[in-house]
Amino acid sequence: MAGTQRRGRRIMLTDGERDAFLAVQRTCRVATVGGDGAPHVGALWFVWDGSALWLYSITRSKRWAQLRKDPRIAVVVDDGDDYGELRGVELSGRAAFVGEAPRTGERCPELDAPERLFAAKYFGMDTMPHDGRHAWLRLVPDSVASWDFRKIPAG
Repeated sequence: MAGTQRRGRRIMLTDGERDAFLAVQRTCRVATVGGDGAPHVGALWFVWDGSALWLYSITRSKRWAQLRKDPRIAVVVDDGDDYGELRGVELSGRAAFVGEAPRTGERCPELDAPERLFAAKYFGMDTMPHDGRHAWLRLVPDSVASWDFRKIPAG
């Protein structure tokens, strides 16, 4: 994985912990950059394949339009209610558009694995339903930071 986390190494997730965490979490927050430089943040469903985060976005969204102009993206997936339970992952880099937009199910071998993962995670199915409104974004992160406050020694 690209960027190395400098701060908080003792509370960062191992690769295995990160992969397990991202496999069960359902919602992420996605930040994009507008033409005026202002950030836009919205929630999305996602899957992680061990090296890339796959985001299923509405193609008529502000997010989609902003990424067409500027592919920089940051994504946070987090969990926990109490301070000592907080854990999460932040991934950043550039979004890539994969497959047809909007997605109608046209054959795209690159989407076989993410669509199988997504269909199982969100719909309990083997095959991906396509609604003609969403399409795929792939984030192979340039940097990843993670934290698990449960690793902080009780003081």
